[in-house]
Amino acid sequence: MLRFRLLCALGAATAAVAALAPVTAGPTAAAPTTAAAAFSKTACGGERPAKPGGGRYTCSFEDEFNGSALDRSKWVVQDTAVTGISALGSGCYVDDPDNIRVGSGQLFLTARKEDAVFTCTSPYGSYNTDRTAATIGSYGLFTQTYGRFEFRAKLPNTTIQGIHSALWLYPQKHTYGGWPHSGEIDVAEWFSGAPKNVYPSVHYAGENTALSTGYNCPVAGSGTQFHRYAVEWTPTSMRFLYDNRVCFTHSWTPASPLVAPQPFDQPFYVVLTQVFGGRWNAITPETPTSATMAVDWVRVWK
Repeated sequence: MLRFRLLCALGAATAAVAALAPVTAGPTAAAPTTAAAAFSKTACGGERPAKPGGGRYTCSFEDEFNGSALDRSKWVVQDTAVTGISALGSGCYVDDPDNIRVGSGQLFLTARKEDAVFTCTSPYGSYNTDRTAATIGSYGLFTQTYGRFEFRAKLPNTTIQGIHSALWLYPQKHTYGGWPHSGEIDVAEWFSGAPKNVYPSVHYAGENTALSTGYNCPVAGSGTQFHRYAVEWTPTSMRFLYDNRVCFTHSWTPASPLVAPQPFDQPFYVVLTQVFGGRWNAITPETPTSATMAVDWVRVWK
């Protein structure tokens, strides 16, 4: 359901992908697997959830957002000026403390209607807008194939159409081609035009959208309370849990020439996004001028 991309998925030039990679001073830059080595089995809040097939997971990545700034060793900030990717067509991704802030043990991602129209700089052609948005991802810093990926988050407190939040996973490389051929995993998508449910989805070439999205995952008080949103990803299925209760399970059959577990046999990275909505959840005159998603933590187990 998420029809915008952090990386070039719909034909953007290869340069945009390279531009999103974190800039480093030399050969000491962390490889995508380095972050996992820094975590012991006692990390991830001291939790080791049970695996569906027996045994317990081991922590591979976490961010508790306990500092005073975003940890750039774990996260890359989406910036339209660098990548050329816009926020649902007309918004502008920015690396700005008004949109991305860490404090009080939480990450705050905010979409804002600015006071005046401004020029959003893009390498593919600048454009005018009055909307800014926020996305961060672990692209190039942490990736993983299979395991449990979980977020504890509080979604924006509004029931008025026009706000869109997402906690999701995206392939580090487009091994099988541009979107949707290389896949996408939406752990939790929320639309203020349908505020009672939060939607998990598995996107790939050949999907039946009536079966690849969970349409019956109500989350009470999602805009006023923190909830846990998780996916347990194996070579044969995705199991989505909200507050540790399974709300949706999907096993995929990709379009030929791919064969399961393709395309979900490759490393994916973690993405968190707050934007204004589009299409059926488009902005209206009543849409709030700002919306913030608060994230308490992100934890990944192998």
